[in-house]
Amino acid sequence: MTSLPLPLRLKVLLPIAPLLTIGAAPAAGILHVQVDNVRAQTGRVHVDLCTQAQFLKDCPIMAEAPPRIGLTTVTLRNIKPGRYAAQVSYDQNGNGKVDRALFGIPKEGVGFSNDAKIRMAPPKWEEAVFDYDGQERTIRLKLRYFIGPNAPASSAPADRP
Repeated sequence: MTSLPLPLRLKVLLPIAPLLTIGAAPAAGILHVQVDNVRAQTGRVHVDLCTQAQFLKDCPIMAEAPPRIGLTTVTLRNIKPGRYAAQVSYDQNGNGKVDRALFGIPKEGVGFSNDAKIRMAPPKWEEAVFDYDGQERTIRLKLRYFIGPNAPASSAPADRP
């Protein structure tokens, strides 16, 4: 059996090439997470990208970047379209975990997509979820600190003279 010459093969295949991708898995993309309120240049800024079932647990999609005071961008690659929440921590001392004080209060900066509020507990999935369509995208959030610099002001009464 003889094969067709290259120009003729291209003439036949090019018009149907888009049809060959029907039913293929959706393309994976890039998600940039801009993390604001980074307070030092030591350690790592860590981002977990979670599905609802993985939220507030170990998430298999993760990336890290060296911190930059102010704004640090962490890039996650090969992300499939879906619904996700980002949970971010600033591991300032580089020990690979979020250090905690009494009652589990984080000693290092933490944050969530949509700038979901952290009250007496982490936010709910519905507060942090966002839709990702597989296209290159940037989201932004702010780290929150509960102890040390950048922590909320104490509500304790001031000393009286």
